Amino acid sequence: MGNSDLKLFVDAQFTSPYALSAFVALQEKGLPHDLVCIDLATQENRQTPYQQRALTGRVPTLEHGDFALSESSAITEYLEEIFPPPTYATIYPQNPRDRARARQVQAWLRSDLIPIRDERPTTVIFHQPSDLPLSDGARVAVETLFQAAGTLLQDHRLSLFGQWCIADTDLALMLNRLVANGDRVPDPLVEYVQHQWQRSSVQAWLEQSKAV
Repeated sequence: MGNSDLKLFVDAQFTSPYALSAFVALQEKGLPHDLVCIDLATQENRQTPYQQRALTGRVPTLEHGDFALSESSAITEYLEEIFPPPTYATIYPQNPRDRARARQVQAWLRSDLIPIRDERPTTVIFHQPSDLPLSDGARVAVETLFQAAGTLLQDHRLSLFGQWCIADTDLALMLNRLVANGDRVPDPLVEYVQHQWQRSSVQAWLEQSKAV
């Protein structure tokens, strides 16, 4: 099975951090694909055509021939296995411990820090900042984020493991919820976000977002 039959289903507003992650993975690997927009506002994701593809009705979903897969971290791991280095660019560290840590970071960002996600949705990055102050619960989550990110990015590192991996994009996006909104963020973490945000694969997503 080749790579010419890849389709990525994303939210029509291009605000899903998980769709961004899957899109970046495809871009980094140089895999041609069709981008299909699903209108979450009209609950298109809950209608039969999409439900038949995506087990959970969520975006993103990757379709590869007759196989469909949802959940962004599952998608990125699948792409790394089916289109492996060195033939294709790597999106995960090659060192087993670093790769495990990258997956840990991805899982953590998807399962924790809920107050940040609630109070600084990705619309503050792609559309308009929020003027609401962070709640006490969100400030606790922010400190947890800063502590973990600061530990992972000691000595002003601009990537988690010496070179870019998909977990860098995921972490930078979480931090950018605060940076883009004008919330207080330590300077080294701001520099990390700015560096990661200039990556061509991320910029390609931003161009899609601007076109909405």
